[in-house]
Amino acid sequence: FWLRTVAANPALCRAATMAAFTVVPGRLTAKSPGVSVPHQVAFFDAPTSGASASPASTRFLQLGASSVALAALSGRSRSRHSRAARRAQPASLEEKRFPVLSRRDAPVGTFPKMPESVHPGVVSGKALVDLLNHAKENGYAIPAVNCVSSSSINACIEAARKMDAPIMIQFSAGGAQFYAGKGLDNTEFHAAIAGAVSGAYHVRAVAEQYGVPVILHTDHCAKNLLPWFDGLLEADERYFELHGEPLFSSHMLDLSEEPLEENIEICVKYLERMAKINCGLEMELGITGGEEDGVNNEDANPEDLYSKPEEIFQVYDALSKIPNGFFTVAAAFGNVHGVYQPGNVKLEPTILDKAQKYISEKIGAAEGSKPVSFVFHGGSGSDLKDIREAVDYGVVKMNIDTDTQWSYWSGIREFEQKYHDYLQKQIGNPEGEEKPNKKYYDPRGCIRAAEDSTVERMEQCFKDLRCVNVLGLGPPDKPKNVMGPRRGGLPS
Repeated sequence: FWLRTVAANPALCRAATMAAFTVVPGRLTAKSPGVSVPHQVAFFDAPTSGASASPASTRFLQLGASSVALAALSGRSRSRHSRAARRAQPASLEEKRFPVLSRRDAPVGTFPKMPESVHPGVVSGKALVDLLNHAKENGYAIPAVNCVSSSSINACIEAARKMDAPIMIQFSAGGAQFYAGKGLDNTEFHAAIAGAVSGAYHVRAVAEQYGVPVILHTDHCAKNLLPWFDGLLEADERYFELHGEPLFSSHMLDLSEEPLEENIEICVKYLERMAKINCGLEMELGITGGEEDGVNNEDANPEDLYSKPEEIFQVYDALSKIPNGFFTVAAAFGNVHGVYQPGNVKLEPTILDKAQKYISEKIGAAEGSKPVSFVFHGGSGSDLKDIREAVDYGVVKMNIDTDTQWSYWSGIREFEQKYHDYLQKQIGNPEGEEKPNKKYYDPRGCIRAAEDSTVERMEQCFKDLRCVNVLGLGPPDKPKNVMGPRRGGLPS
């Protein structure tokens, strides 16, 4: 084979050898780690195009090619044995876990109170299904927070660890674009796709370090945003090829403004594609009132704010038929984005209860079954009684955005008020005209204050949703070796 190849195209063989090895006079050195070359060979010049290979160059190429083949096979064999050994060895507690970079095939760790499939870090596939079913069966829901920066992500996951609970991190199209940078062009939603992918990699890099399960999700995607959705699915599919799971746990399609039949048809089409990579779908029917992230439904028809059991069954019936498909339903029961004066929002969680009973009867499920996993949009500012009632009727996730936006800003506002006289110039404060103010205006100071404020607000969210101490880890240890501006000197 090698002789025929050399005779036909000696230049090509030389190029292949050059690509695989570093060639110096008298020796080939493999560029790939772990691949050795057992023979010393003479450096050669391939015949020019159209010239025949000389017997000497043919013998050389035969020898060199044989060495290349043997070395490559030897390297591949060692690589396979090495991977098998890594799979056979459990990770130690001291292992630095960076899933995005790790060669480890499977996540490490379980939780005393959780199904065995649920692990620290981003969950998908069976782990996602088991986690959400556990929430429904045990009467709690998971907070889902729209994040626009790595700082807000960190605060939310920190809060989850403090409350010994799972959490959902999600990105809207606008939030994802901001994550990538407002200076980046967003033609064809390229910035929004890049921002969401960047945020996903950040979550994957830190979530396992915090030691809690994280559902990685994207929020409202209307029909005009489908190119964004398509870009994210391409990222999921590429990640799946490498790691056996999608980059994101799930995505949301919000086609509630379209006719119900079209809404269902598009959702079926996408879920068929997503099921192949174990990615979940959240769909919406009915309209969530109010305004969020540029989507304004403040003037929506009041009738559209409340879904009907028959409509919810249509969705359930169509999506349940998809093999390996997993989905949740954002049904409307008076939900409104934003925060309004008490009495201005009329929630009717009993709509969810009626739908569960209607669908159970249709499919012949036992009395008291909750076949649908519902999600609660517009959770900020909702009455606690309504929240708990919705959870009792099968809500497994509640979106929170407005309240955490306020908590983040409030932390910065209070920091400025507390250190106002230290934040007016670089040098000079009430302690002396020559005193520097660097540790006060260092961005880490006010950003950490924003994170602390958000963690505090999130603690209340977890309590409202009964999502406290559900993992069985107990309280976290105090972080060690925490650094800050000027050798750890953050203002207190």
